[in-house]
Amino acid sequence: MSQSIRLFKLAAVLLLATFVTGCATQKPYDYSAFKRSNPKSILVLPPVNKSPDIKASYSFLSYTSYPLAESGYYVFPVAVVDEVFRQNGLNAPEEIHAVVPAKLREIFGADTALYIEITQYGTRYMVLSSDTIVAANAKLVDLKTGETLWSGAASASNNENQNNNNGLIGMLVKAAIDQIVNTLTEQGHVVAGITSQRLLLARPYGVLYGPRSPYYGKDEAAGR
Repeated sequence: MSQSIRLFKLAAVLLLATFVTGCATQKPYDYSAFKRSNPKSILVLPPVNKSPDIKASYSFLSYTSYPLAESGYYVFPVAVVDEVFRQNGLNAPEEIHAVVPAKLREIFGADTALYIEITQYGTRYMVLSSDTIVAANAKLVDLKTGETLWSGAASASNNENQNNNNGLIGMLVKAAIDQIVNTLTEQGHVVAGITSQRLLLARPYGVLYGPRSPYYGKDEAAGR
């Protein structure tokens, strides 16, 4: 057997192993608790911000209602919810997340609450690139039982699907220009909208369709 054939077979085995490993990480989500709870309404809590940008929490919060409503749920108006918390002396997202589920249900009458944590938000400059990234994770909690019905994570970048074929000098100049443009145009807020869609729209491994959606109850057809 020639050396080239042996190398080809080895590459094929490694590629297959990588493919199988990648598939194995995509485990189907267990939606049994979600289906038992069958929620109709969602109370979105102000996201806890782990990034250095102080605007991140309310920037991301402003995008959360649309994908959840499109997925078929009644979403409590975020401005009203925010005012209720303020009237009760709760201003920081960390304080709000610490409120026991039963108390949230008593105040708002919601079926579930959505807890969001922002792990990345903003523009970062590197030698050959500058990109704006927003990443977040979330969990949906049944306010009757305190049980987590679903959890997930998503991220987005304004540099997705971009090719750098401008040479070293061109890449350096582009990175510097991108950083200025991203900062001046609040690209973090734009990218947050994409992240929220990926995180909160009903989709494979996302929340199930709610009762206001025409796809309600049809998740089984998608293997969920």
